[in-house]
Amino acid sequence: MKKILIIFLTLFLSFNLYAAGSDSSSSGGGEGGEDVSKSSFKQAVSFVKRAGKLEKKDKIDKANKLYTQAFEKLEKAYSKDKKNPDILNYMGYTSRKIGNFEEAEKYYLRGLEIDPNHNGINEYLGELYVQTNKIDKANERLAVLKNCNCKEYGELELIIKTRGSKVY
Repeated sequence: MKKILIIFLTLFLSFNLYAAGSDSSSSGGGEGGEDVSKSSFKQAVSFVKRAGKLEKKDKIDKANKLYTQAFEKLEKAYSKDKKNPDILNYMGYTSRKIGNFEEAEKYYLRGLEIDPNHNGINEYLGELYVQTNKIDKANERLAVLKNCNCKEYGELELIIKTRGSKVY
């Protein structure tokens, strides 16, 4: 009788472990969709980093292609996780980098609705405002960051002060 019980428990636990593990590799909706969101987000961040390196080498067309690919991955991530301000921050960033300033602003503002004190969004939205010559609005973003004791404050402050030269 003990052997039967041991076999039963082993099979029961093995089946439950297998079923639990299969969820994490899902590529569809449901709970596995969260993994798709994380995976797409990680891929997008990788594309953004590569695009930034290409930009520094003045390979703007190649960088823009990567920013566009990153945006597509971010759309996929956002479809699975609409409450993540980091995804919206990167959607704004990639849109801004390829010149879609109106869309970028929409994504940044949507991200701030979720987290009004998000340092990255406030900095990048400020940079967008500098790029579009809305210095008063850029200074508003700087004011939000004033007490954060973060690098984003210093970076945005520098960009506002040196707006004659392209730093962003």
